Amino acid sequence: MADVELRHLRTMVAIAEEGTFGRAAARLGYTQSSVSQQIAALERAVGGAVFDRPGGPRPVRVTPLGEVVLTHGRDLLRQSEGLTDAVDRFKAGNGRIDIGTFQSVTNLILPAVIRRLLDEHPGCDIRLYDVQPEDPRIADLDLLFYDGPVAGDVDQVKLLDEPYLLVARAGSFPDGAVPVKLLDDAPMVAWPPTYHQIWLERTLAAAGAQPRIVFRTPGHETIMSMVRAGIGSAVLPWLALHASDALTDDRLSIHHLQPSPAREMYLHWPAGSSQSPLAAQAIKIATEVATNLAEQAVASMHQLRT
Repeated sequence: MADVELRHLRTMVAIAEEGTFGRAAARLGYTQSSVSQQIAALERAVGGAVFDRPGGPRPVRVTPLGEVVLTHGRDLLRQSEGLTDAVDRFKAGNGRIDIGTFQSVTNLILPAVIRRLLDEHPGCDIRLYDVQPEDPRIADLDLLFYDGPVAGDVDQVKLLDEPYLLVARAGSFPDGAVPVKLLDDAPMVAWPPTYHQIWLERTLAAAGAQPRIVFRTPGHETIMSMVRAGIGSAVLPWLALHASDALTDDRLSIHHLQPSPAREMYLHWPAGSSQSPLAAQAIKIATEVATNLAEQAVASMHQLRT
């Protein structure tokens, strides 16, 4: 059975549907002798005749063995067509892509990437997975957004440097940059002690400030509401502020910190693997979006310093 070819099965189907070798040859664009040779090869492969040939103008008949070959042959041809379609869709960028992410890093980049991918490839299948920041792994993911190194053999592109900014109630600090040391023992609203919040508090401590955390709550918008209420200031990543109305809210003042806490944001993927067109396009889009955001961050930081 190893010698059965799809073209032989396709020819058998044409003969069964047309009734004669001649009409099948015309339908397929072959010569009648080529059709006869293909059926002879098929019969050698399956070990018996698949057609009874009465001769003359009378139509051929499918043998009992031929019925078995024809039934399963049609299934194989359908599967082949499905495979061809799937490969064509993959090459066109309409496959599946698995992306690892976590919200605080991808507030603005990932939505823009997904929107453009769906616009360009409406049939693509995008699946998102939460990755634990304490132990990020690429595993079976196609792409992974993360702000540091990840375990395993990976390649990456740096997307941007994201600064952390001081958010305070208007009038709480003088205009311009604020030395980190001024936050020592100052009341502060913060996230619960997540991986990134612990990193931030250690970074502030290394710069000489141990703020007095008076309230912890998840969600950047909730934190900013607490700041507006005068409960304390907050130190939040630029992307979170850029995605909100904080930069234009006259109830708040936003300050550059000296020294400025910042984290590097990367996009990772398995090293040495053949990327799908969809993954390659996602990397391209993410890089373009991040470049635009980085330019906006630089302009925003410049305004805060002046």
